[in-house]
Amino acid sequence: MRLKVNCEDRLGLTRELLNILVEHRIDLRGIEIDTSGIIYLNFPALAFAELQHLMPAIRRLPGVHDVQTIACMPSEQEHNAIAALLKVLPDAVVAVDVKGRITLANDAACALLDQPQAQLLQQPLGPRLKGVFVSRWLEQDQPRPLSEKVTIEGQPWLADFLPIWVTEESGEQSLAGAVVVFKSAWRIGQHFKAMRHRESTHFDDFIAHSPAMTELLREARRLAVLDAPLLIQGETGTGKEQLARACHRASLRGEGPFMLLNCAAIPDDAAENELFGYAPGAFGNNEKGKRGVLEQANGGTLLLDEIGEMSPLLQRKLLRVLQDGVFRRLGDEQEVKVDIRVICTSQQDLATLVQQGLFRQDLFYRLNVLNLRVPSLRERQKDILPLARHLCTRYAAELERPQPRLSTRLADYLQHYPWPGNVRQLGNCLYRAISLLEGDELDINDLALPEQSGLPGLDALCEGSLEEAVKGFERLLLARLYPEYPSSRLLAKRLGISHTAVANKLRDHGIGKHKK
Repeated sequence: MRLKVNCEDRLGLTRELLNILVEHRIDLRGIEIDTSGIIYLNFPALAFAELQHLMPAIRRLPGVHDVQTIACMPSEQEHNAIAALLKVLPDAVVAVDVKGRITLANDAACALLDQPQAQLLQQPLGPRLKGVFVSRWLEQDQPRPLSEKVTIEGQPWLADFLPIWVTEESGEQSLAGAVVVFKSAWRIGQHFKAMRHRESTHFDDFIAHSPAMTELLREARRLAVLDAPLLIQGETGTGKEQLARACHRASLRGEGPFMLLNCAAIPDDAAENELFGYAPGAFGNNEKGKRGVLEQANGGTLLLDEIGEMSPLLQRKLLRVLQDGVFRRLGDEQEVKVDIRVICTSQQDLATLVQQGLFRQDLFYRLNVLNLRVPSLRERQKDILPLARHLCTRYAAELERPQPRLSTRLADYLQHYPWPGNVRQLGNCLYRAISLLEGDELDINDLALPEQSGLPGLDALCEGSLEEAVKGFERLLLARLYPEYPSSRLLAKRLGISHTAVANKLRDHGIGKHKK
């Protein structure tokens, strides 16, 4: 069990916290302290009744603001993320100490050196390479990054040697070892192919005038060419599937198949059949076998839409596919090996589902190697009118009628409507309005939109005191404007106050880069 304690930076508070654990006879396994005012505790799982006594006791300590359970410690999260990233990297990665002895090797490196990591640890790397003296490079006063052609078992590789420096409390840096990355000639050729032939035109269909959308596409162009799993999160109707398809087309697998499985649209048994397929006669009759989307996506990309809705059984089976690249069709004893890239979408926060025990933690870390968050339409206000005009042009052409104008009143209304259904809702309401339009201008009355508060949660502010309501409105306003003005200086200019004041308010409310 892990606890997150939000508290003041007060002398003696940690000791008082540990005394409470001693009083409750709790064996502490680990503690981590964040200088921003957070203490993380790791101890064996407690019964619900014991936890009911422990949590209030901690909350009563002077200076403690809140206590909550969390899925993992920060160090565990960092370790799992690094381990997952190293595992899926196609390039061989080896870490060595200052003597040139191997301290870590990812799966690709173990395959290259033809030994499991347990046998490679503490072995010298130098004798395995021809073309460079590893120990001599490490013995230099200031070893610099080095790229050299080396030979391993008669095969040529490009090796990048990167020194690891550790900064001491005195400010001096000392050498702690190095990381060596091996790239095959084939991988280098693939990189050049991607640079020459797969430019970013695949993302040109997206309208991006807002800072939030511009930043998303910038990240998407960089992550698309990587072969690791990609998790795309965002509200309903934001265009997650469209972004996934663009990432597939821009990847090295862009000419391969693109298969989609909607995890929320079909029952568990049908989803298992669709995912893995089944062997001939699997259901006790003469029915022919069927290839699942995993097998059909071989050499390309598999999109798992709304992965948060996947059943625990399928989660477990998918984890094995991601680990080993193999699976069995239903009713078949023979394993099938596939080479695919998995892209997942979800409108739910998978980290929260993990914390609630509704999604496997190990699968989450396998899928969350690369991630993108598609902003809501509320966060990309500058895109609303260009999007509306683009959709009007498209729908008018489909309906074979002249493109309508947007009235000034409607244009202002579109920019300030909250759009809970995002781009999909905007498109649907415009399509309906154009279908029924009798004139050549669209106005507010032509759109059948439910009235909603411009700031979600505004009504809840009326329940507290005036001071609480003012602070709550300030938080809602800053959260609403920050995506359009993503720095304290830009936001300060928009609100007409100093950037220091804005930075403090963002920090107080935990918004943007100033999250506590």
